[in-house]
Amino acid sequence: MKLTDRSDAFAKACNRLSFAEPVTHVYNPLDYARASHHLYLERYARPNKIKAIWLGMNPGPWGMAQTGVPFGEVAAARDFLGVEAQIDKPSREHPKRPIQGFDCPRSEVSGRRVWEWASEYFGSADAFFDRFFILNYCPLCFMTETGKNFTPDKLPADERLPLEALCDAFLIETVEHLRPEWVIGVGKFAEKRARKALADVQIDETPLQFGSILHPSPASPAANRGWAPQAQAQLETMGLI
Repeated sequence: MKLTDRSDAFAKACNRLSFAEPVTHVYNPLDYARASHHLYLERYARPNKIKAIWLGMNPGPWGMAQTGVPFGEVAAARDFLGVEAQIDKPSREHPKRPIQGFDCPRSEVSGRRVWEWASEYFGSADAFFDRFFILNYCPLCFMTETGKNFTPDKLPADERLPLEALCDAFLIETVEHLRPEWVIGVGKFAEKRARKALADVQIDETPLQFGSILHPSPASPAANRGWAPQAQAQLETMGLI
């Protein structure tokens, strides 16, 4: 089965889940931004070539939620990655978080930091993806009534555990398809989930290796002191660049 087909099945399974307040709106860009997400997978998911998967937490409202691309800051997805397609609307749209797709005027800081570094260090998207692939652990973007972002780790257990079961299964499928040597959490949450989900997974009878890099979120004081040099140093320490 192609990774795009697996992604579609994952999206449909996630759509069957339900979430209660304080979550009032849930966006699934694997569904309404399917066309651009498929372009991303078809162009950059390269089995048997990459050194590591970078694993984020979940989409941001101004990044992947708009473009269908992990850490998908609009300009970077369009101009650096060359990914652009028609974006539809989620079934229930938050008035404060409209989906405008590649017309969205907002810039996601986390995505901009990631792709600016990739551009400066590797020079081209192809060179970056010859070594790495970026994936989000959870494909859903959660919002409260006020439009505030709500991260999946804060969900109650009865909602979080069924979601984690789906996310773990898709992560395992993706790793077995791409066959990396490493899985790198972008932040500690993603590393923790990867270690748990992939504990028994081996590639050519070799256990996966795990690590993490600093999350590029503007909510992180450490990242605001210069995310790129810190993340680069962490990757160098792991021998990944």
